[in-house]
Amino acid sequence: MKFTTNDNYLFDELLLILKLFYSAKEIEQCKEQINQEITLDFNTLHNTISIVGEKPFSHSKTTVLSKQELNNVTKYKKQYCKIALYEALQGYTNKILPWGTLTGIRPTKLFYELKKEFGSAILAKNQLISKYYVSPQKAEVVYETVKHQTKMEINDNLIDFYVNIPFCTSKCYYCSFISVPLNKCEQFITPYVNALITEIRAAKQIIKNNNYIVKSIYIGGGTPTSLSAENLDKILSELNYPVKEFTVEAGRPDTITKEKLDVLKKHNVTRISINPQTFSNKTLKLIGREHTSEDIIKTYNLAKPYNFEINMDLIAGLKNESFLTFKKSLTKTLELNPQNITVHTLSVKRTSELSEEENKSLTNELEVGKMVDYAYSTLIKNNYFPYYLYKQKNMIGNLENIGYAKPKTECIFNIDTMEEVASVIACGANAISKRFYSLQNRIERQPNVKNLSDYISRVQEMIAKKQEFFNKSK
Repeated sequence: MKFTTNDNYLFDELLLILKLFYSAKEIEQCKEQINQEITLDFNTLHNTISIVGEKPFSHSKTTVLSKQELNNVTKYKKQYCKIALYEALQGYTNKILPWGTLTGIRPTKLFYELKKEFGSAILAKNQLISKYYVSPQKAEVVYETVKHQTKMEINDNLIDFYVNIPFCTSKCYYCSFISVPLNKCEQFITPYVNALITEIRAAKQIIKNNNYIVKSIYIGGGTPTSLSAENLDKILSELNYPVKEFTVEAGRPDTITKEKLDVLKKHNVTRISINPQTFSNKTLKLIGREHTSEDIIKTYNLAKPYNFEINMDLIAGLKNESFLTFKKSLTKTLELNPQNITVHTLSVKRTSELSEEENKSLTNELEVGKMVDYAYSTLIKNNYFPYYLYKQKNMIGNLENIGYAKPKTECIFNIDTMEEVASVIACGANAISKRFYSLQNRIERQPNVKNLSDYISRVQEMIAKKQEFFNKSK
């Protein structure tokens, strides 16, 4: 396939629309030629798309930009050119996509903008449908998600504290996170923990010097509980803020012991994740998990007396899983009755072991869509509500991830992260700090290095960058 446009600045954004309709293999092999001609004449944007393929096809769209849109012409030009290409490809292929023209990861951010512009949530939802071709069902998902984000608090003096533990017991075939199996990096564990504690102590001083107030703490990874109880104790001892929400991802059941749960409780952790992904033993083995579904249940029952709020993750679209397999996993999760359930759609990343084409050959997009829709309706009936939502590139069927919560148990950190409405001071390899400027509704980022040995040797450099980044007087 050959795609051209006379506006090279927009090429990458327009290519995202093309990838909604065609797989990488189709783009490489099919013979269609698509050309998009774009002109802006004062306040009038013209788009002409011609497709040469099995049947000639053309589409033209003219858009008159308002004064407000002309004040941010780059943003709206990109938006309307993507819509024009989407309309052409939809007409040519007859495909109807659930999320329409939306290629970004945060549909809720667009919803908030539309709500501000049009004055109500209902009108914002209608705009998603009429202007961006989002299906009524997905527009309703966004509407319901935003409605339940009651814990979102915007204050430039508030900050979330994030710590990254990039170790796991094994690598899942779909995983794209920078995480290392413990058996391949034992020599790094003690130096990493020491470097991490050094950075945490420096971060605490930065918080103190700039009068930030810590609102939540989140320990992620990797799998933090892959560390020993002793190392967990050392790290958590540094994080003694009186927060209402303190999360530690304990995602792998095979990493959780009574000793580690005692450590978490000792340090006032309030929320943990125990992530099955699936309750099919066949699939667990296939995806590289070193535990069984029985281990998940056993671990959940071990953690239950500690009264943590518990999140459990499921993935729709795992290799060789049918709708019935997914349905059984969701039923089993509901029987355990955790406070939070997150339903992910499998995203095929370049850095994972699973290639996009391999997965497409094994996974039916319609079947995965059925899984996601079933999860939504079933969880609503069982008194869970959606409270955060995001999309990723290369998700099966261009679908979504949704976090569900029982009333009053939604995770503050997840909302802050997805909506980007809070600063985050982040420690550890591959951790990304964020600084939020509410008056400009703007986020700046400061990443740490990814590599373990680089992080250990350069931790003082990471600290110096943080000190400059969070300096309120600059």
